[in-house]
Amino acid sequence: MNRAQVPARGAARAQVPARGAARAQVPARGAARAQVLKLVRTELRLVLREPLVLAFVFAFPIVTVLVIAGSFGADDADAFANLDPSQWYVASYLAVVIAAIGLVMVPVHLAGYRERGVLRRFTAAGFPRWSFAAAQLIVGVVLTLVASAVLLIVAGLVYGVPPVTSPLATAAGVILGAVTFTSIGLLLGAVVPTARAAQGVGLLAFFPSFLLGGGGPPPAAMSSTMRQIAKVLPLTHVTSSIRQPWLGLGSGSWDLVIVTGVLIVSTLGWRRAVRL
Repeated sequence: MNRAQVPARGAARAQVPARGAARAQVPARGAARAQVLKLVRTELRLVLREPLVLAFVFAFPIVTVLVIAGSFGADDADAFANLDPSQWYVASYLAVVIAAIGLVMVPVHLAGYRERGVLRRFTAAGFPRWSFAAAQLIVGVVLTLVASAVLLIVAGLVYGVPPVTSPLATAAGVILGAVTFTSIGLLLGAVVPTARAAQGVGLLAFFPSFLLGGGGPPPAAMSSTMRQIAKVLPLTHVTSSIRQPWLGLGSGSWDLVIVTGVLIVSTLGWRRAVRL
């Protein structure tokens, strides 16, 4: 009996390397996270050097919100749910920042990487397959927060910043909107062949979304056809998910559901379209 137990004991001892291998995965995961953080820092430095990013992510929303918010007065409150038009636009223009990142910055960046074969170099350098997409999503959220803060500081000095009625719901709209539009940008950058083509397609998608999705005239000033078009634009729902809880116009929960659906569809699209 004792001799027969020897192989069993040996088999038990043979399991020790497997346990050691499981423990070895912990440093590997830590190394993967460190690689992603390193990639995020590098990507932030690169995108902040691009004139297109500085123009559309930082300058364009500030200039346009100052102009359009000053184009309406207190007499026009009926078209803005009986709110001060400047408050309406200050609360809406965070979505414009989100759209500029997702439709202009990210597609050009990704398409340029594909042109130069940078994505293949990431794999050859040992980066996890998911690391580039994760880094882009983090960069999109970080840039959204920074550019939104700059926008609120400048607009607040001129028009004031409206008090936030539901901070958590408003923050959820901003974060989910940033992740969703970064994912849309990854999809555009994955299917458009060149960086120049991505820039053209991104701008063509950005301006109608900007004008009808919250950055242009209020819905009450649009024709019925324009209002119907606006309802199918993802940016309209991102804007509503931020503006409604911010200004106390609603919870924005249904808009968050729609934005989540757009995020799922766009994520499935770019995962299928490009090998990351």
